[in-house]
Amino acid sequence: MAAPPAGPTGKDVATLPHGLTLQPVHLPRAADHLASPDHPDYLGDAVPVPPSLLNDLTVVGPLGSLAISQIKPRSSSLALRAIRWHEGLERLGLVLPFFMVHDVGLLFAAPREQLELGARCPIERLQRPHLDPGRGISLHDIEGYRALLDEIGESEAARRAPQLKLNDDLITVVLSRVLGTVASRLTVTPGYRSRIPVDASLFDGIESQLAALFETSTLPAEVRVSRVFEIQTLRALADARLFVLTMADALDIDTLRLFGMLGSEASAGALAQVDLLAALESPEANDIVNFSLEILPSVLETKTRPAAGTSAAHGFSGINTRGTIDGLVLTELAWDDLELARRIADNEVLYYAREQSREEQRRIHYLLVDASASMRGDRQTFARGMAIATGKKLLLEGEDVAFRFYDARLYEIQRAKSGQLPTAHILSFKGERGRNPARVFAELATDLDIARHHDPRTPVVHLFTHAALYIPREMVQAVRAHAHLSAVFILPSGGQLDLDYLDLLDAHWVVDHATIAGGGAARATAARSILGETHGDAATAPVSLRSVDATAHPSSARDDEARLTR
Repeated sequence: MAAPPAGPTGKDVATLPHGLTLQPVHLPRAADHLASPDHPDYLGDAVPVPPSLLNDLTVVGPLGSLAISQIKPRSSSLALRAIRWHEGLERLGLVLPFFMVHDVGLLFAAPREQLELGARCPIERLQRPHLDPGRGISLHDIEGYRALLDEIGESEAARRAPQLKLNDDLITVVLSRVLGTVASRLTVTPGYRSRIPVDASLFDGIESQLAALFETSTLPAEVRVSRVFEIQTLRALADARLFVLTMADALDIDTLRLFGMLGSEASAGALAQVDLLAALESPEANDIVNFSLEILPSVLETKTRPAAGTSAAHGFSGINTRGTIDGLVLTELAWDDLELARRIADNEVLYYAREQSREEQRRIHYLLVDASASMRGDRQTFARGMAIATGKKLLLEGEDVAFRFYDARLYEIQRAKSGQLPTAHILSFKGERGRNPARVFAELATDLDIARHHDPRTPVVHLFTHAALYIPREMVQAVRAHAHLSAVFILPSGGQLDLDYLDLLDAHWVVDHATIAGGGAARATAARSILGETHGDAATAPVSLRSVDATAHPSSARDDEARLTR
């Protein structure tokens, strides 16, 4: 007797009134189509994009656009960086296809030996019958795109990518400069949001899957996506070809090299990108960058200063009154018993001190840069270039550094984090509030007074300002009550330094207008003299530095604490 046909189980059948039953209907999923051996784009058992993600339009949409890509990275970690560039551009308001961000970004991020140039998917696989012949991708579109990538790759910034070592924020800003006009010309939006998981395995061997991810007409309606956005972007890029190439060639290599040398705040995200974009667009920033590059090479040789310690490591560095019995100076044993006991009780016994790294940092350096209208032009270039170099030198010595701008008010603190300066902020900041030194120093004194209650570090304030910084003496005394204070004054043309609080400063330097206006070697020599990188006869120093020898080389302990990294 034949067995009855298999039917739904009790778990699959719902009982309705009047004896009716409701049986489930299993709808096909996108994954079912591509996982079926009967499907023309059957991918086999092992695929980079798993079936669970093939039903997610936020993954299928952007990854499918890679079918148009003409650059394949040899490492999947480079492709992961493209996800961050794409997200960064969206935060800046620029919506572009993932494949274009991926290809152009890789040209600026990696050397050529790490890239494979060429089609990742045959063009005939992208020309399916369901596409309108007038709107589909043509061979002309692909060839024009590939030729443009070759030309961008010949730009100086792309050719020097291995030396520049641009981080993801910088790549995002470079892409916004180069491709911004393409995004502004688009009249359509993508039919999906990009949310690609950060998983390198998605990009390993994805070429076999690209055609199926790009052409979604056979998938269920909920995951089908139009590729009109990608096609229109290709043609908008072709229309803006000359502008794109001009922007790629106009990228300031010196600015990019400075950021690669000093780093930028990766943790600041979109705010860092805005500052970077402003720095690349600012004509004044280029002068600061060039000056910084003149004086930074010697600064980068700075190492953490050794200090005296008691641990049995390294060599002897001197003699002090703290140590262990094995470091006791032998002549101490020549004293009679009573005198030796007294010297021990009064902590007068001498020990050999050994070299070691400094103990836990106990100072915080505030670099205050004048951003008022009186600091425009050459004075601004010198002050900000000196601030960058001083900050980098202090960081290399193991100090904590923070920057603040001021004009008629004191602006927010920008701290150096993870050994990286807020370089973009220093280059792009613009003051717009006049000039009020008395208010600024009153606010500074208040901030220092508040900080001392929760921050045990000794503050050291470094000023980079105009020589006409007239501050009430009592305000300077209020700041000196909480911090060491030194300053670099920049004289106007024909000006003199005539301030009544100079005796309250731990150290100060004066640079005249002729030194900074001449640029070149004189300006760089003055900067290195202040930074302590040149140690010659005073007669060979710039005239503007000879008159302050007494303060430029302080001998007191207080001056040594607050010196400008000589």
